[in-house]
Amino acid sequence: MLENKNFEFIENALKNNKVVLFMKGTQEAPMCGFSAKVVAILNKLGVEFRDINVFVNPEFREDLKKFSDWPTFPQLYIKGALVGGCDIATELYNNGELEKILRE
Repeated sequence: MLENKNFEFIENALKNNKVVLFMKGTQEAPMCGFSAKVVAILNKLGVEFRDINVFVNPEFREDLKKFSDWPTFPQLYIKGALVGGCDIATELYNNGELEKILRE
């Protein structure tokens, strides 16, 4: 992977936090419905998570897409692995799998 400060920041965030949500806005003030929905799911499950606002820096946003090979936001990571976006997180929540993954 290319070495750059954004990739280093992403890797450190994933290494130092069990659950990370790269989102539009913050958990206190989501800036899109998809981000708000994933925040609501995590809150319903009582999960503490690190939120990282992708709107802070356009270059960071583009580097995150390259890092994850995932084109949209939010991006939910658990234990350093990309789970997916809003649709996948919602599906996993609805079928009980998300809670299982989080409790492992």
